[in-house]
Amino acid sequence: MTLPIAVLEGDGIGAEVVPVAVAAAERALAAQGVRAQWTPLPYGAAAIDSHGSPLPPETLTELAGFDVMVVGPHDSVSYPLPHRDAPPPGAVLRKHFGLYANLRPAQAIAGLPATAPDIDLLIVRENSEGLYADRNMAVGSGEFMPTPDVALAVGLVTRAATERIAEQAFAAARTRRGHVTVVHKANVLRLTTGLFRDVCFEVAQRYPDVRVDQQHVDAMAALLVRRPADFDVLVTENLFGDILSDLAAELSGSLGLASSINCSDTRVMAQAVHGAAPDIAGRGLADPIAMVGSVASALDFHAARHRDRRVAAAAEALRAAIAATVAAGIRTPDLGGSSSTAEFGDHLVAVL
Repeated sequence: MTLPIAVLEGDGIGAEVVPVAVAAAERALAAQGVRAQWTPLPYGAAAIDSHGSPLPPETLTELAGFDVMVVGPHDSVSYPLPHRDAPPPGAVLRKHFGLYANLRPAQAIAGLPATAPDIDLLIVRENSEGLYADRNMAVGSGEFMPTPDVALAVGLVTRAATERIAEQAFAAARTRRGHVTVVHKANVLRLTTGLFRDVCFEVAQRYPDVRVDQQHVDAMAALLVRRPADFDVLVTENLFGDILSDLAAELSGSLGLASSINCSDTRVMAQAVHGAAPDIAGRGLADPIAMVGSVASALDFHAARHRDRRVAAAAEALRAAIAATVAAGIRTPDLGGSSSTAEFGDHLVAVL
């Protein structure tokens, strides 16, 4: 079997962590008899130099032929004008391919210091609308200024988008511990997040085997700190999910552990939560765990869609190899260690 995967390294530490994830995934897949066919494509600052755009039309055309893509971080604030003021390339990818769901797990790794060593949850974040102004208009931004001294923002919640993200959350809960918490702020944003809450509870009726409850987003933040083990799957809108997932990542030990996928019903993009970290780029300090974990989640998505036990086994092997590498004392500086990115990657592949 051959599994085609597109690779977009991106900016900053992307050139360091993405190759580690690719090498580890290739080894894990090969052990299951699956040949990964990697196709690198232009993306980010390097693509501006070579193609005049951080996301060239040629890249979008090529990506249409891939169900699985691995995407590194972008550092659009450092791009030259006019690219700096354009929508970030990652946002363009999400919108172009309809990647409406952002799935962000947070789980502490045994042996690593963590504020919440018992945390093990999945944040299911609606990715196409909500309170983020770059994803809620057909043309232009949801932010505007009627005068130089007044700024306004539009939030968007629709029944259709809420139904499909709720379906993702409840389906995921069936594979975990069977518990979904709907996170909203309907006591203040009564119409928008009120609609989100109500539609989620309507979808819950289709999953009588899954326990469902709700929390206001501010209370949810406090409860994640106080008793994170009480929660399994959180489903929420865009901005709330972004904030809560960063909090959950820190509670689990480090933002360097925070993996993530963006997906539609048919396509998945592995992209770690962290950014391009230009301050440490090229110094061998970056933690590749989040990127490797993101690729593992993308393989899980592909395996579930195609009912492929070999690809699922490769994803599980990647997670086990991360745990074994950490247990062997191979850790990057964010985890209190002194290993380089490459050293972590080499040990990871050796374990696999």
